[in-house]
Amino acid sequence: MDQIVNVDEFQELAKQALPKMYYDFYNGGAEDQHTLKENVLAFRRILFRPRVLVDVSKIDMSTSILGYPISAPIMIAPTAMHKLAHPEGEIATAKAAAACNTIMIVSFMSTCTIEEVASSCNAVRFLQIYVYKRRDVTAQIVKRAEKSGFKAIVLTVDVPRLGRREADIKNKMISPQLKNFEGLVSTEVRPNEGSGVEAFASSALDASLSWKDIEWLRSITKLPILVKGLLTREDALKAVEAGVDGIVVSNHGARQLDYSPATITVLEEVVHVVRGRIPVLLDGGVRRGTDVFKALALGAQAVLIGRPIVYGLAAKGEDGVKKVIDMLKNEFEITMALSGCPTIDAITRNHVKTENERPHSML
Repeated sequence: MDQIVNVDEFQELAKQALPKMYYDFYNGGAEDQHTLKENVLAFRRILFRPRVLVDVSKIDMSTSILGYPISAPIMIAPTAMHKLAHPEGEIATAKAAAACNTIMIVSFMSTCTIEEVASSCNAVRFLQIYVYKRRDVTAQIVKRAEKSGFKAIVLTVDVPRLGRREADIKNKMISPQLKNFEGLVSTEVRPNEGSGVEAFASSALDASLSWKDIEWLRSITKLPILVKGLLTREDALKAVEAGVDGIVVSNHGARQLDYSPATITVLEEVVHVVRGRIPVLLDGGVRRGTDVFKALALGAQAVLIGRPIVYGLAAKGEDGVKKVIDMLKNEFEITMALSGCPTIDAITRNHVKTENERPHSML
């Protein structure tokens, strides 16, 4: 593993390690995959305004989310079915998160049970959920998460239907039986044509889900509720009005609506209307420590890492996941030092320049 120098190199290792169907499932985006590329490229168009002659002999990357301290503003995004990447699945990912002192958001579509993940190691964990047509299924899993010591619920709100992922359709992606749902609902779908994941989603997901359902969710759990999948100031305002405890600016890793904006390009409009009332997190396209810094400068409290975690897991198991997080942390630490920011609080909007800001010298 010594020769790996950045997170992107894990993607190539994962491609070699995984069957094509599974690699394509993790790697793919919707339709033309325009947003998939833009999520990464949009970060590259943001430039730094580094400050010099600041004492950066000690760098403190630590922060806290919903009052839970983490070693750096880098969390693990919810991604489905980790056992397709590695036999230890979400347990390996959870152990790596605990070792790196960060928060893992466990996917509703995990291949290890909530209880298995909870008992694997001691750490702060959140659970991501979908609302199924059968509300009792969602309600039971939320209650189990609460009982297992999960600290928050992250409701994904951008999947009234599954986006069109053409690689999965071509590969006839199989949806395996997920252990969390055993005895509740069958998730094993092998369609004659098309994607099994899509076939399961269309049968299970509730397309009628709306803002009033936040009330329903609050009625079944005492845990804080974050909503994941917002891209506009209008929806951010509605989220605050609905009394949620946090927002994740996300386009679902570009797997839902193609030609939706790269998340980093809409982060500021969300941050402006939220006005610090609740935390705003971001996922989508984070591949470097510089990206973490840019997201924080534009108002995010932390970023969530999705695909790179899965690639690290596929390539090297628990150690691979740790290595991915450690690489991002190291790059982030260097970026803070070279930008003149010894602490997270020192990172300001003034430290970056986005592409729509004209140079003042033109005036």
